[in-house]
Amino acid sequence: MNEFFGNPNFSVSHQKVSASCPSNIALIKYWGKYENQIPANPSISYTLNNCKTNTEVEFLAGEKFGVQTFLAGKEELKFAEKIEKYFKSIVEYVPWILEGKYIIRTENTFPHSSGIASSASGFGAIAKTLMELDELFSGKIGTEAKVKKASFLSRLGSGSACRSLYNGLVVWGETHEVQNSSDLFAVQYPNSEVHTSFKNFNDWVLLIHEGEKTVSSTVGHGLMNTNPYAERRFLEAHENFALLKVILKNGDMEGFIKLVEHEALTLHAMMMMSDPAFILMKTGTLAVINKIWEFRKETKLPLFFTLDAGANVHLLFPSNQEQTSIREFIIKELLQHTQNNGVVKDVMHF
Repeated sequence: MNEFFGNPNFSVSHQKVSASCPSNIALIKYWGKYENQIPANPSISYTLNNCKTNTEVEFLAGEKFGVQTFLAGKEELKFAEKIEKYFKSIVEYVPWILEGKYIIRTENTFPHSSGIASSASGFGAIAKTLMELDELFSGKIGTEAKVKKASFLSRLGSGSACRSLYNGLVVWGETHEVQNSSDLFAVQYPNSEVHTSFKNFNDWVLLIHEGEKTVSSTVGHGLMNTNPYAERRFLEAHENFALLKVILKNGDMEGFIKLVEHEALTLHAMMMMSDPAFILMKTGTLAVINKIWEFRKETKLPLFFTLDAGANVHLLFPSNQEQTSIREFIIKELLQHTQNNGVVKDVMHF
């Protein structure tokens, strides 16, 4: 833990830095947490390649502490309040952070409310800019330590953000299955333990619902505290890690599909079994799932899904082989269930 505390001997100056950070999609889900953004169970995610947040931070040294934020050019007062609160909470790790004013300009390469975690990419990008400033004000640290601390800092803003600091498959949460895994920061899953079948995937996100969610993820996480099935779910996540480790090693695509879809449905089952219960899936979500199952039964082709905490569907299929029939099926049969024929196309490769 000591490695994350900041250097008290710093010297601030006017600076402008920028950073880019991708989003990620979890395969084994994180749902439920303890104080200080400690996950109730380990998770593993794919880092996306195209869906990113690009952030520029201007630091005005010596001015009264405050934050101005602009999202795609539009000032966002609520987001500024959130970032101010976040900066105040991490002062022991970044001692110079309250010594000036911030102007933050940020843009996403993907639509808002698209089922792609903008909080993950957003806080990941902010943490990266903070580490750039930290090097300028407090002195350089090694590249590995810099990324690790950025992961640690981003977690305190948005839990899943810590996974976005690394490429490929990324683990957050302590598990015996992954060496050096931690609740405090994410680690990259060893590439040498991943079969080539899982190193190149498409992730096409069907925008079933583009509005605000009826229940926020923060509230949903909190409801796990009283969910009667929570402890069994946390245990299952550990069990699934052991299964996934074997699957990733031996290239068992059928096992991979089964586990990933099960995890997605378990996430939403936990929501339905909360008190109060809530459902974030829409009729279009269910229609797409049923069509995917029927398509896979008929064709034996590896098209499958995962879900985030929302209605939109992440369509996963390998990109290292020609899958024209999968693409045609998505366009012809699945797009009709989206709100505005909306789809965000991304890839995951490492």
